[in-house]
Amino acid sequence: MERKTTETPISEKVLTKLQRIAQLAQESPRRCFLSLAHHIDLEFLLEAFNRTRKDAAAGVDGQTAADYVMGIADRLRSLHDRFKSGRYQAPPVRRTYIPKADGRKLRPIGVPTFEDKIL
Repeated sequence: MERKTTETPISEKVLTKLQRIAQLAQESPRRCFLSLAHHIDLEFLLEAFNRTRKDAAAGVDGQTAADYVMGIADRLRSLHDRFKSGRYQAPPVRRTYIPKADGRKLRPIGVPTFEDKIL
């Protein structure tokens, strides 16, 4: 199955943050990260948006990537504010069922909202 992300070069600032997290995890495999929230800023969210599949199914809110990109700066600022203040609450996930390989059973799949995929 081919993944359809937008393959843009990752920003240097975001890459440095990710490398630092990976380095800490590798140096101390038993380390428990209590929070990574301080690494999330507007640039990080924009990078996450750029790397999110744009052709994926919409969640319970029906919002697509094309809808979300309208006013993206304001949307990401709002998402960041809600996330940092603790007001962000993940919306319900749309449940759908796909047939398993044997064709006899169905497998449940959860489809989050577009904004929840970014975070």
